[in-house]
Amino acid sequence: MSVKLTYFNLRGRGEIIRYLLKYGGIEFEDIRIPFEDWMQVKPTLPFGQLPIYEEHGKVSNQTAAIARYLAKKIKIAGTNDWEDLELDALVDTLHDLLQKVSNFYHTKDQQHRTELEKAVLNETIPFYLARFEEIAKKNFGFLAFGRLTWADFFFVSVIEVVDGMTGKDSLQSYPNLQTVMSNVIDLSVIKEWRKERPTDLSIRCIRPNL
Repeated sequence: MSVKLTYFNLRGRGEIIRYLLKYGGIEFEDIRIPFEDWMQVKPTLPFGQLPIYEEHGKVSNQTAAIARYLAKKIKIAGTNDWEDLELDALVDTLHDLLQKVSNFYHTKDQQHRTELEKAVLNETIPFYLARFEEIAKKNFGFLAFGRLTWADFFFVSVIEVVDGMTGKDSLQSYPNLQTVMSNVIDLSVIKEWRKERPTDLSIRCIRPNL
């Protein structure tokens, strides 16, 4: 198969790419690296990180860059340079949210972890989601332009990880963001993928810098 995605048997940073490939009807080989093989695989990768995307023998890394490329390919990117800038800003902001939650999640010192968890649940997540909620309200249940874009898919994949790390339903108080979520996961091809995709390993298995 000419298209391959290599990641762990997790949703994590790989799922946005799987979503876009499925939505775009692009057949791909879904390669999932067992954790026990990771230290052997890591040195063979361009920057020692996953996911890795391969197309016709060409290889690329970096989740957002791969997702942006696929979005253009399947026509859910911006229609001009400014729209692309808006989408990039949304995605980068979502990445900021994910990184802050990840910092809490991977902290080993229990006292510091407890402090970070409180800040993440009471300050960080509400700060970001309240602003995204207003954006979604203005865009009729999407994150931009009143239509489906790759930022919506990125949002869904980030919230899945955030909820897994916190053990909470992050969107419970945000009806417009719930609509963003529904506008992605209720797509027939995405709904089918979510039913058939392999069982995700516990979020507790995620390691830093994957």
